[in-house]
Amino acid sequence: MTARARTAHPYRDTDVIDARAPRFNQATVGVVSLVASLTGWWPLLAVLGVQLGIGLRFGRRYCLPCVAYFEIVQPRFGEGAIEDSRPPKFANQVGLVVLSSATAAHLVGLTALGTVLGWLVAMLALLAATTGLCVGCEMYRIGARLRGIRQREIDRVELAELGEPQGTDGRGELVVAFGHPLCTECRRVIKELAAGSQRWVSVDVRDRPDLARKYGVALVPTLLRVAADGRVLHQTAG
Repeated sequence: MTARARTAHPYRDTDVIDARAPRFNQATVGVVSLVASLTGWWPLLAVLGVQLGIGLRFGRRYCLPCVAYFEIVQPRFGEGAIEDSRPPKFANQVGLVVLSSATAAHLVGLTALGTVLGWLVAMLALLAATTGLCVGCEMYRIGARLRGIRQREIDRVELAELGEPQGTDGRGELVVAFGHPLCTECRRVIKELAAGSQRWVSVDVRDRPDLARKYGVALVPTLLRVAADGRVLHQTAG
């Protein structure tokens, strides 16, 4: 069987990621954390924390599980679905905090607390690796939606910025789709919009990061249903 060719470069296209890569990383973190918890060899938790921190600070090229996935696993089995990289990145940040706390607890003699935190990392990482349920990712998505609801960051869209006329010209509502050209779900959404009768326009957040920042787009795809005068009637994200 021929492996699916890459559409996203693993080290350059860092705003998206092969969905299998975080699960491979979570499997690594989960197994090593489980070994540390079972054997009591807590310095393994410190090693994991350091590795997560290096990857977050310097990029995927310096994350050993990431390199193993992109250089060994992905070329053999092909590329998986491409998704927004922000949720798994946030999950790694949460993992770094918990691993650092576990290491600190062991260092100051709070062995029970350190052990509990180690078990927590192991269970959540293995849950994500085996089922795809990433608690840190879901925390990011829920937070992004709550921020959008609470702050109402997207109340109105300047249609002229999108090359669309503004005003009651009889053309009705417009769907604005914020997405990334490499994102699998974004491509599916665009395909559905193209097959429908609703007027729509897409915004590539890679080419227009200014608009993504202006309208507080925290997840792709983000869809806005916009009135003829630019008012946002409804929004969905992720």
